[in-house]
Amino acid sequence: MPRRSISRLALLGAAALVAVGAAAQDAQSWIAQMNSAVEDLNYRGTFVHLQGEVAETLLIVHRNDAGRISERIMSLDGAGREIIRRENEVWCILPDTETVLLEDRSDPSPLVSVLPSYSPELSHYSFNLHRRTERIAQRRTQVVSIIPKDDYRYGYRLWLDTETAMPLKSQLVDEAGNTVEQILFTQIEISGEIPKSAVEPTINTAGFTLYRPPAMVPQTEQTLSLAQTELPSGFQLSAAMQGPMAGSRYPVNHFVVSDGLATVSVFIEDPKSTPEVAAGFSRLGTANAYSLTVGGRPVTAVGEVPQQTVEAIAKSLRAR
Repeated sequence: MPRRSISRLALLGAAALVAVGAAAQDAQSWIAQMNSAVEDLNYRGTFVHLQGEVAETLLIVHRNDAGRISERIMSLDGAGREIIRRENEVWCILPDTETVLLEDRSDPSPLVSVLPSYSPELSHYSFNLHRRTERIAQRRTQVVSIIPKDDYRYGYRLWLDTETAMPLKSQLVDEAGNTVEQILFTQIEISGEIPKSAVEPTINTAGFTLYRPPAMVPQTEQTLSLAQTELPSGFQLSAAMQGPMAGSRYPVNHFVVSDGLATVSVFIEDPKSTPEVAAGFSRLGTANAYSLTVGGRPVTAVGEVPQQTVEAIAKSLRAR
């Protein structure tokens, strides 16, 4: 082959690699913009939250007042629960049981909790910026995919508003390409001003019972009742705590492992509260769970990840 042809092929190959790298960086930039938009913008709209075959329609009003975030989310189905968020304080109003749950939470809104967030540590995923655009809720969107590089995690498909990067549709996709969880805006208004009254509760809570769950006590890896050995590649301990939980008379150890995108919760119960459990899988909504007994303690790992991931994480524990 002539040297000129070889040089041309090399140049074409190098150009293709540069284009792929630039597209990945652009996709990552879109996701970073999305994470900012969903918190920083003022907006109101209606979206459908689909988990498996269960769908819920929700109204959301989100307000950013010079960095002070407040939000109101109301279910338009069933009893019509309402969630009021004032910075890190969250009120969940349950009209059917006349109960108000009050929690101090550092995690974002229920909308943000189903969305991926970009960080440079996401080496176990590739990012794809699609050439096509689609219209969602009468707005043009840019389509972005997050694709796992192995079988230990799920991927995402995102439809982001081309003007603001606001997520108008998001799908969590399993290893078979099935949609595990989805949000879809059917109507949205992104505006400059939202009055404070728009994020106030609409349900009269006079006579309701106020319940504040007991605080969990932070733990370290060394104070957990069981020790971790080798986790699936990319996963590491991100939080550990101990405290009471519904259905248990004794404190439960709870720790979270994450790869920066996928998250798995592990619960270690006191042997006095629950007899030994047989090893096996179960489902909790759209999440996979794996339970077994380690050192006499019942252990359950649960998360929206493949079955082999929760099994590997649960089996990584050993008695100290």
